[in-house]
Amino acid sequence: MLKGIPKIISPELLKILSEMGHGDTLVIGDGNFPSESIAKAKNNICIRMDGHGGAEVLDAILSLFPLDPYVEKPCKLMQVTPGDTVETPIWDIYKDIVKKNDSRGEACFEEIERFAFYEEAKNAYAVIATGESALYANIILKKGVI
Repeated sequence: MLKGIPKIISPELLKILSEMGHGDTLVIGDGNFPSESIAKAKNNICIRMDGHGGAEVLDAILSLFPLDPYVEKPCKLMQVTPGDTVETPIWDIYKDIVKKNDSRGEACFEEIERFAFYEEAKNAYAVIATGESALYANIILKKGVI
């Protein structure tokens, strides 16, 4: 065990977060997100964290992972499909977590259309598959510098 590393961060995930450089992206997918196929599309890495929710994974990662200060919106959410009446209270939780870790707070976020999100996710360094049951709880993070 190491000091200061959240217990939820596995050795595999810690290695991946360390390998990532400035501008690399990381996807945290909910339980419905096609994490494996998105990662395999370009031979990227998929990390299984099925027993954990998106918020706890995001909180643990952002305790170690700086968001990119050189882009206006380093956090991307999957936009609700037009006509879908799903509520997204998880986004408020995500915004609170980001606010704890980045002075820009809610200004870090943008929503992108569902299929554009999938395409961008295919270029991520890694995809994390969580067991999050909230719908539209997918987020892409762009890594910054320390």
